Amino acid sequence: MNIEYVDIGVCGLSCRLCPMYNTDAQSRCEGCKSRARMAVGCPFITCAVRNKGVEFCWQCPESETCTKWQKHRQAGMQRDSFKCYQALESDIAYIGQNGVEKLSEQQSIRAGLLREMLAMFNDGRPKSYYCIAATVMNPEELEEALDKAKALSEGKSAKERAKILHGLLDGAAARQGYHLALRK
Repeated sequence: MNIEYVDIGVCGLSCRLCPMYNTDAQSRCEGCKSRARMAVGCPFITCAVRNKGVEFCWQCPESETCTKWQKHRQAGMQRDSFKCYQALESDIAYIGQNGVEKLSEQQSIRAGLLREMLAMFNDGRPKSYYCIAATVMNPEELEEALDKAKALSEGKSAKERAKILHGLLDGAAARQGYHLALRK
């Protein structure tokens, strides 16, 4: 089977915005449908890719009645696991209206902003926080926070720069009602 979108999960999560994807460590994940991840698998990879021959759950003829996918989506509306599920439903709806290619383009923009946050404002601790911000905030809000943080953090230490960006992201999140922590 030809996998076209390695870094968009079978269930709809964006791998590009995951902490495990954004690391230089040997444990780096190259996407839910990369060779290594496919070998380990998950229930959705096994069902969709291996058993049904489709790249995404929503491409399956049984997706409307699949209890496994429905439970996953319902759980994602209430809590997160290691990865932020807050945008899962809106991403699936976006794909339904605009297609996977457009979502991929949007995720590329978010991933670029995330890389910028990690390169300039990472004191070694906020990676997951920045990944969540890149997942739930819109790109314009992220760009605005990054621009302000750059202006305010010139000549500051990594810890001070991280604190400035963190404060700006928290402020934007509070105004919009975003959750920038994993919901457990």
